Parts: sequence; C-alpha cells; structure tokens
Amino acid sequence: MLMENQNKGLRSAYALAFTCMVAFMGIGLVDPILKTIAVKLNATPAQTTLLFTSYMLVTGIIMLFTGFISTRIGAKRTISIGLIIIVLFAALAGRSQTISQLISLRAGWGFGNALFLSTALTAIVSVMPEKTEQAIMLYEGSMGIGMAVGPLVGGALGSFSWRFPFYGVAILMFVAAMTIVFLLEPIAKPVKKARFFAGAVALKNHRLRSIGIIALLYNFGFFTILAYAPFLLVGLTEMQVGFVFFGWGILLAIASVFVAPRLEQKMNTLMTLLIGLGFFLVCLVVIGINADQPVLVAFGVIIAGFFQGLVNTLLTTVAMENKTIERSVASSAYSFIRFTGGAIAPFVAGKIAEKWSAHWTFYFAGLMILIGILFVLRNQQYFITAEEEEKEIEMIDGKELL
Repeated sequence: MLMENQNKGLRSAYALAFTCMVAFMGIGLVDPILKTIAVKLNATPAQTTLLFTSYMLVTGIIMLFTGFISTRIGAKRTISIGLIIIVLFAALAGRSQTISQLISLRAGWGFGNALFLSTALTAIVSVMPEKTEQAIMLYEGSMGIGMAVGPLVGGALGSFSWRFPFYGVAILMFVAAMTIVFLLEPIAKPVKKARFFAGAVALKNHRLRSIGIIALLYNFGFFTILAYAPFLLVGLTEMQVGFVFFGWGILLAIASVFVAPRLEQKMNTLMTLLIGLGFFLVCLVVIGINADQPVLVAFGVIIAGFFQGLVNTLLTTVAMENKTIERSVASSAYSFIRFTGGAIAPFVAGKIAEKWSAHWTFYFAGLMILIGILFVLRNQQYFITAEEEEKEIEMIDGKELL
C-alpha cells in the first residue's frame, strides 16, 4: 500500500512538472517574436514589453487569492480551470489585430496562469510531503526546461508567422490540461480553508515578506533580460534568438536541479544565494556595457541563466519552508510579490531605454540586484533551511556530549 501511494505521488508530481514545463514555455515563447510583433503591429519596444507587464501583473495580483480558491474547490480543479483559461486566451491572442488587443489578451492569459502556477507549486510539495526540497527542484527544473524550449518553439513557429506561437501554446496547454485530468490524483483539501485576504495578511509575516521583497528585486533583473534583451539582438533571426534563450534556459535548469543543491550542501544556503546574485549582477553589468554588441549580449544572457537557476531554487525553497503559514497561502503571497517584480521590470526597462539608452536599462536592473543582496545580508537569519537547522542542532548536541 505504501509503495502504491508513493508511485501515485510520483506520477502526480511528474504530471504537474510536465504541465509546469508547458506553462513556462508560454512565458519565453514570445521572446523570439518580440521584434516581429513590434514591426507587424506598429508598436514601440516599450509598448511591446507590456506583453510581459500585463501578463505578470495580473498573474501576481490573482495569485494573492489562489489559496482562497484552491482550498475550497480543490487543487486539481483549480489547476484544470487555470489551464483551460490559458488555452482560450492564447488562442485569441493569435488573432489580435492591434498591440492593445494583444496586451489585453495576455492579461487574461495571466489570470489562468495565476490559478495554475501558484496551485501547482503547492500541489507538487503536497504529493511529495517528505521531500519538499526535491519537489521544489522538480518545479524549478520544469520551469528552466520550459523557458528553454519555449523560445525554440517560438522561434520555429515565429519564422512562419508571429501568430503561430500563440496557437502552438494553446494546443500544448490543452495537452497539459488532459494530462492533469487523467494523471493527477485528487489532492485532499486542507481542513482549514484560506480566507479571501489570507495571502495579503500573510505578508505581515516578516520572514515571508523579506524573502518576497528579495524575490521582487531579483525578478526585476530576471525579466529585464527576458523582456528587453531580445531587442538588443539586432540582426538575429527569430530562430537564432530562440537558440540564445534556449541556451539560457538549459543552464537555468541545470543549475536549478543539479548545481544548487550540491553547492548548498558544500557551503550553505546563504553563501550559495549570495554567489548566485553576485554573479548575476556581473552578467547584467556586462550586458549593459556591451548593449550595442549583439554577440556579447547573447553570451551574457546565456551565462546569466546559470546563476539565475541557483537563485530561483534557493529563494523558492526558503519561502515554502515557513512553518507558521499554510503552504497554499505562503505560495500565493510569495508568488504575488515575486511576479510583481516581473510585471514592473519590462515597462521600466523600455522607458529607461527610450529616455536614456539600453545601457542604462541593464545598469538599473543591476542596481536592483545589488539592493537585493543588501536585503539578503540584512535578513540572513532567514536563509537557513530546515535541513541546515537539523545539522546545526546535531553539531551542538554532539559538542555538549563531548
């Protein structure tokens, strides 16, 4: 019976991971076609980056309330509804006639994304209750693979028409929805239902709020690369831009799944996080200095993916290990702050580039990461995982016995 339950849990976890991968493909899918969309719909780069802002802003806001929804109708139903909404709005996005229509439809897409992503993170941890860190690595790994494959699919389909990638996402998300319906085992609803404003109230928790602010600052750099770097890759085709972000996503996935846990064991969470943020800062400055050199920008983007992978896994792990807050609520609150950074960055990046230059866009993103590092140092007591706490207690007990 135990073995059967474990197999069901793994099957559910892999079904969720596959679906997460497909969902994250939708984020990076538009990277290779941003320049084409700007030309075809007569939009400026700043207007085009609003495709990310509307998507991420709605995602972040709705995530505050996903705990309220999922604890009432169940995780599986919440995820399924979210996926169907994504299918609908992705298909409609492919039929857009103006940049305003496309921005609005991406916002609707973000609504479905919020229901899905926040709940999926909680669900993966729930079906692997004794392996929280491994569950989060699976989630972050699927994110990396999705963001790696997404630009390739976007580049390949975008070579024919900028509309095709949106239709491609709709089809893939429909497949993902069917995967959830048939392979995800029902997840028991928590005994205690989350209140409507539970996500907002959870932000009173200093630990969760501090980690969330660090994630917001970090995501500012993350989405500056994702939303604005494609405009610097002048002379590259849609497929070539897709390959650049494919390399970025592959390194992100490798670092998330394989490198982060090993560095964490050899050093600790705090030092590994500081290394990731520090080198990510360097990558942003290098891209800023060489903003008019497409080859060097591409190189900087790809290398940045590795250090972003380290940061992603560690921040999510620490945020989800809050024993005083229900996981679904912690996930909602953390994801709200995290995605808010992703919403602000593309808009600000475009405006800075318009007013000054693309160089300053990446310098400003680097400044946000620097402030994030200072926040980490100020709140370093929160970057001790449950496993590290156990090891520390064992060491203290061992010394007392001696």
